[in-house]
Amino acid sequence: AKLLVLHSVLQFIWGRRLSDCNAILKALQPIFQEQGMTETVHNWEDHGYLVTYIKKNGSFANLRIHPHGLVLVDLQSYNDHMKGREETDQLLNKLEERMKELFHGSIKRVKRLPTILRGGIIDRYWPTADGRLVEYDIDEVVYDEDSPYQNIKILHSKQFGNILILSGDVNLAESDLAYTRAIMGSGKEDYTGKEVLILGGGDGGILYEIVKLKPKMVTMVIFILYAKEGRMFDYVINDLTAVPISTSPEEDSTWEFLRLILDLSMKVLKQDGKYFTQGNCINLTDALTLYEEQLSRLYCPVEFSKEIVCVPSYMELWVFYTIWKKQMEV
Repeated sequence: AKLLVLHSVLQFIWGRRLSDCNAILKALQPIFQEQGMTETVHNWEDHGYLVTYIKKNGSFANLRIHPHGLVLVDLQSYNDHMKGREETDQLLNKLEERMKELFHGSIKRVKRLPTILRGGIIDRYWPTADGRLVEYDIDEVVYDEDSPYQNIKILHSKQFGNILILSGDVNLAESDLAYTRAIMGSGKEDYTGKEVLILGGGDGGILYEIVKLKPKMVTMVIFILYAKEGRMFDYVINDLTAVPISTSPEEDSTWEFLRLILDLSMKVLKQDGKYFTQGNCINLTDALTLYEEQLSRLYCPVEFSKEIVCVPSYMELWVFYTIWKKQMEV
């Protein structure tokens, strides 16, 4: 069977007595020794213990006993998936039972984190926009190739369907109609007979949905080509990129690109037209505030509103913007 790395963490929070550190070490040592693991003990005055246990097959455990009331057990095993999980669970169960016996119910909290698999054919772990690690229920790699511009993956999720991932960034899944509806105005707009410009939208979701609403013409491009041609649009839908997470817009070329797109979009937008775009994760407040500041720097005055939508495969709340030219008083 293919060897995998199973990374498991067990943590205890207990009473804060420095003398307990040595008692914990002596109580847990036999459990590791029963596994045939070689022990190395590191001890710091007033800083507790770090103990490493290593098996002949390369599996190992780190036992960290902090004097301020925290015990961490970090296990990494090298084995086939099912056998490795069983062995890991058995060892963690024994450690948990021994700790409970030792402290007779005085442990304030026990937390066992789900096992992380490394080295498998399928990668289930992808970060959210605000830096949290999410495990997806991926069961198949549908497509994985490098284009001249980026890595393109399509992974199948039991919960979300096929997910498009571009250079490590989760873009969109079959479950994410909420995204498409939000970037089109959440059903509040009448597209009948209107001129619509879609920027980006390479997955085809926006185009697929908008043609159902009987617009006069839909133009879909990678970049704005009409700023000097005098062509005007009722709606511009920007699906090129999210608001950058960088908080240094003067040093980030993505911010420069974003400002260029905004200015060009306003130039091809009719006076009573609307511009729709995604923002980013609701938790990235600094980046969103910077984006809103950029709106005051455009060649024409604009106003905006925003909507917060839950996009299923993102596993986070996402901000969408509607921007329009400010109506000048006559």
